[in-house]
Amino acid sequence: MRNIRLPAHVAFIMDGNGRWAKKHFRPRGYGHKMGVQNMIKLCSHAFKLGVKIVTVYALSTENLSRPQEELDGIYDLFRSYFQKQKGKIQELGVRVNVMGDLTPLPEDVRGLLLETMRDTAVNAPNGLLNLCINYGARQEIIQAVNHAVAFGRFVDENSFKSLLYSAGMPDPDLIIRTGGEVRLSNFLLYQAAYTELYFSNKMWPEFSRRDLEKALVNYSQRDRRFGNVKKG
Repeated sequence: MRNIRLPAHVAFIMDGNGRWAKKHFRPRGYGHKMGVQNMIKLCSHAFKLGVKIVTVYALSTENLSRPQEELDGIYDLFRSYFQKQKGKIQELGVRVNVMGDLTPLPEDVRGLLLETMRDTAVNAPNGLLNLCINYGARQEIIQAVNHAVAFGRFVDENSFKSLLYSAGMPDPDLIIRTGGEVRLSNFLLYQAAYTELYFSNKMWPEFSRRDLEKALVNYSQRDRRFGNVKKG
């Protein structure tokens, strides 16, 4: 991975956990469990390669309409991850940030997320890990607009950005979506205006370190002009 132009900020739409489980004749909850394990592995690998910010779409606002049994399994994964993996999080040397509305989550899960953010607040050397939980881009934009109205002021692009969950951080350079779907699904719609997109047919639990490296090489070969004419 040397001598290639790495994205500073990579975001993942981790799609296909349930379909992967069904393919292997296992319950959907098993797919989510394997998906979390792969998330830890790939985020760690991305930071080791030199990516500074990783954002993962862990739970969308739309996901909250899923059967309660499936949601309870996802919440149990959050409990297990943040209670048992604190050491691994600290070893990564990254700051954990949660983007989304945590109020509908169980109180103990919400507490674990806030505790993790506090415990890693001083971590910085290896980057920033954003967990999008109960996150929806349209809801984020509406919330930002309502804040601007409440403040009684007009906004420009920079001041509007300061009202988003992603305030203070650069937009994603690359969004990787697994699972064979080719859409953003209400993820970082404002921030992704000039983001490069990469789609894989592999389900998230089977998306490997090598697949990630392939996506990063693909990104490095793209000509990003941000609407401008290429010089020369």
